[in-house]
Amino acid sequence: MEEKSYKEYLNHITTFIFDVDGVLTNGDLHVTNTGELLRIMNVRDGFALKFAVNSGYNVAIISAGTNDGVKIRLEALGIKTVYLGAHKKLEKFYEYIETNNIKTENILYMGDDMPDYPVLKVVGLPCCPQDAVAEVKGISKYISHKNGGQGAVRDVIEQVLKVQDKWVF
Repeated sequence: MEEKSYKEYLNHITTFIFDVDGVLTNGDLHVTNTGELLRIMNVRDGFALKFAVNSGYNVAIISAGTNDGVKIRLEALGIKTVYLGAHKKLEKFYEYIETNNIKTENILYMGDDMPDYPVLKVVGLPCCPQDAVAEVKGISKYISHKNGGQGAVRDVIEQVLKVQDKWVF
């Protein structure tokens, strides 16, 4: 049986779910002398997230990280569901889709490391940044040409919205 191209899944996506560290950030942590952990996010990823929310897509975040600044930033983009401290991501994933009555085949999930693996295995379109770990790349139907924190999120959102005729122009 011939495997489907990832592009065949784009028309069916209604929901985007993303990890934070290594996906919305490059995975680096800047540690201040007070122990605060600082992350850098890409403004173009932010634009795409806000545009997806404003276009009626479900957008959620599932991260093991617990940074309040990250939550404030994501909520400012209009993302209502931000799970932080989610060490068992699959549990939060199922909670989210059951609460919102979403089918797994309509979900694009982007993760970069082993904690994302269980969720990537059950979604319709598992994706990862170019610099994801080998195991995640091995099960992803789409590997962005962009690294985490450097436009990978924008890449997948833009592709879905363009195929569905909902992108900016």
